Amino acid sequence: MLNASLRRSGGSLILTIPPSYAEQNHLEAGSRVFVEINGAELKVKPGRQRPKLSELLAASPENLARVADWDEMPAIGTEL
Repeated sequence: MLNASLRRSGGSLILTIPPSYAEQNHLEAGSRVFVEINGAELKVKPGRQRPKLSELLAASPENLARVADWDEMPAIGTEL
């Protein structure tokens, strides 16, 4: 178990994490984490990174087959 010190910034307390944990979990300044409080126990877990739209589009194949007249098809369910 590691020991850490708390420091104050404004009205908040800041807890530092070891660099090895940050590297292992691909964390950097600004990364999101989940914090769970259970009595006197505090758990910190890496947050799931949501991909950016530009990353998703860049990973999409360029020559995808499109359904003919896709944009003119009527709604079937609750798409709109």
